[in-house]
Amino acid sequence: MPTIGFAGLGLMGAGIAGNILKGGYPLEVLAHRNRQPIDDLVAKGATEARDAAQLGADCDIVFLCVTGAPQVEALIEGEAGIRAGAKRAGRDALVIIDCSTSEPTVTRRLAESLAAEGFDLIDAPLGGTPTQATAGELQAIVGADDGVLERVRPVLETWTSKIIHVGPVGAGHTMKLLNNFLAMGYGAIFAEALTIGAKAGITPQTFDSVIRGSRMDSGFYRTFFQYVLERDRDAHRFTLTNAHKDTRYLASLAEAMNVEAGVAKAVRDLYASAESQGDGEKFVPELSDIVASRHHLSLA
Repeated sequence: MPTIGFAGLGLMGAGIAGNILKGGYPLEVLAHRNRQPIDDLVAKGATEARDAAQLGADCDIVFLCVTGAPQVEALIEGEAGIRAGAKRAGRDALVIIDCSTSEPTVTRRLAESLAAEGFDLIDAPLGGTPTQATAGELQAIVGADDGVLERVRPVLETWTSKIIHVGPVGAGHTMKLLNNFLAMGYGAIFAEALTIGAKAGITPQTFDSVIRGSRMDSGFYRTFFQYVLERDRDAHRFTLTNAHKDTRYLASLAEAMNVEAGVAKAVRDLYASAESQGDGEKFVPELSDIVASRHHLSLA
């Protein structure tokens, strides 16, 4: 079986890596800030790499599940990067699978550069939650050539319930940004709607009594309002920093495509303002409190 490398053992990555290991694949993992996930995986049979170059040297397939484009580039490039390790080891084949939510332009540039050396990069950003990651029930939104996808499909199937092939390299990240634009857009709309309603005497409970079960209901609405109504911070664990990053990438993509994207820029700016005031580590539903507090309101 191919040896699998993994960098990025956060809320999503740790669950994915655990399912790859359960699938019987040899797994080599790279430590980051939090030792607990890597120690858990090593205790179950994984080995620990000293750096990204060792992943490139030892592994046939390397997964990246990190914050964004700068972190992806740092892991691939440089003397201690995956590319350098693979070249020094004399590897003639390597597939890097980027599960991050990254910039499509960077993804395509890296893929072209790696292809010149016989290596493949595909994008497979994630749909789902940390709970689904642990259960092996995520969606993979894949940008790849057909042949490369078929080579890695058995590994993807260890942690997915659905693999959606949306086009060539870069298409996965593009579709993920569009998906997150919709989600973060709704988050921004919900936050402002609740504040306007509160100013006019409409409580969150009254708001919910109309929306829940209507055509405007959704899974995202349910987790957002699980926080609004029940104060459950774990209902939707996606930080405002990540929301700002994703909406910033989407606005940049629109600009590169010569699309006037006023709504995207407005959504981006709301998340940017929340991060700039020091609330970046709060979760998306908490944007409702941030917007309300700016108008001297409390939704609790």
